[in-house]
Amino acid sequence: IRLGVRYLEKAVFNLDYGQLKLVFHALEERKQVIENAPHLCHALPCMTPCFNWFEVVYYWMGLKMYDLVAGRHILHLSRYYSVQESIELFPTLARKGKDKSLRGTVVYYDGQMNDSRLNVGLACSAALAGAAVLNHAEVVSFLKDEGSERIIGAKIRDNLSGQEFETYAEVVVNAAGPFCDSVRKMANKNAQSMICPSSGVHVVLPDYYSPEGMGLIVPKTKDGRVVFMLPWLGRTVAGTTDSNTSITALPEPHEDEIQFILDAICDYLNVKVRRTDVLSAWSGIRPLAMDPTAKNTESISRDHVVCEDFPGLVTITGGKWTTYRRIIFSMAEDAVNAAIKSGKLSPRNECITGNLRLVGGDGWESSSFTVLAQQYVRMKKTHGGKVVPGVMDTASAKHLSHAYGTLAERVATIAQNETLGKRLAHGYPYLEAEVAYCARNEYCESAIDFIARRSRLAFLDTDAAGRALPRIIEILAKEHNWDRSRQKQEMRKAREFLETFKSSKNAQFHDGKHQ
Repeated sequence: IRLGVRYLEKAVFNLDYGQLKLVFHALEERKQVIENAPHLCHALPCMTPCFNWFEVVYYWMGLKMYDLVAGRHILHLSRYYSVQESIELFPTLARKGKDKSLRGTVVYYDGQMNDSRLNVGLACSAALAGAAVLNHAEVVSFLKDEGSERIIGAKIRDNLSGQEFETYAEVVVNAAGPFCDSVRKMANKNAQSMICPSSGVHVVLPDYYSPEGMGLIVPKTKDGRVVFMLPWLGRTVAGTTDSNTSITALPEPHEDEIQFILDAICDYLNVKVRRTDVLSAWSGIRPLAMDPTAKNTESISRDHVVCEDFPGLVTITGGKWTTYRRIIFSMAEDAVNAAIKSGKLSPRNECITGNLRLVGGDGWESSSFTVLAQQYVRMKKTHGGKVVPGVMDTASAKHLSHAYGTLAERVATIAQNETLGKRLAHGYPYLEAEVAYCARNEYCESAIDFIARRSRLAFLDTDAAGRALPRIIEILAKEHNWDRSRQKQEMRKAREFLETFKSSKNAQFHDGKHQ
């Protein structure tokens, strides 16, 4: 999900070349990402409400400039809609705000993606291309050449088995996001910090808060912040905040941040916005970066930074998901170019990831789900042990097709042939077969892996994820031969993880108010 318009506005009014470059990069990559992973990424129209005629002209001109900057990478042209047209497109949009009336809206198109599935797709695509992929492992220390002190490898701990081993490389790339400073300080304990962590909180609400195919973005609220409300995987996601935070593996949203988001969207909706409607709320850490080699250390950017401040260790951090091919992927262009220079490597070809389809994307069509609906059934086992066939309904077929692309038939085959066709949680299309498939093919090694990193169930509905846990652990235990002790450990860790998601059920109360 992107908010490039915000950065374009800053670039124009602050004459900030760094922000403008970020917009250029994002727009350049946006259409490419949609083409490389068409099953996971799509164009989404976003509506900006205008409450006076100045706002109509201002946003219309600004979004036309956005179209212009996008150039040949444009998704669709932005346009103005009257009040009546806007209400038809977004029924929950308020005609009147506090002391103001709606004058119309301006709609532009941006990109939306399934981030967890895209991340897994990147890892699996790398593995298919010959990369050795390892998760649940951490760098314990670096190995250095005794003469030159150059980093030549790392000691790694497998956190599942506890075993440690050494591996060697011409160049080590540090792409640890907000944790990259702790990795850099393994190489040099006096290394200057380059991360300025920022907290971003999001809340998930029921689907009726927003229509299926239209988002709502307010570039500037009464206190100057950006808020958005977007359809997301069958629910509505709203956000966001931007505040200083400390770096932790399990960040938690504060109740006042959740309330800020609810209050902000309340001004623009005719729906009663209730804290009890929050299905999930979570906090993420943005790794805003400073270049440690720059003279002006006050310049914090949302663009990425690549540096080699210790021989043999290339660090890449900052940036945004939307320009992932340049930033986050371990084969990302800038990081690999820096690694080539550092290690004096001789690449056989130029970067090819610009037109590389991710696993499941090649040959996928938006109508691919119909094959699943017509040719497969969901075999389910009743509580009494009887096996009964269930229809592969449109919701399940579409979900599998969009989540797994052309590999969806493999998941459907498991659902049909191994009696794993039941849904994991009421009201959600996730099937038992997906747990088995992810365990076999997508490095799914824990319950948290599935509810948070192979699917987005924990983020969509914390309580539904909690109810699904026993069955998820049961399937994973069969796939990985877990004993009862390991199963109990998985349940405990997953419950602790879900406690950091502040749904209405696990929010804290004090004197009748949420805390």
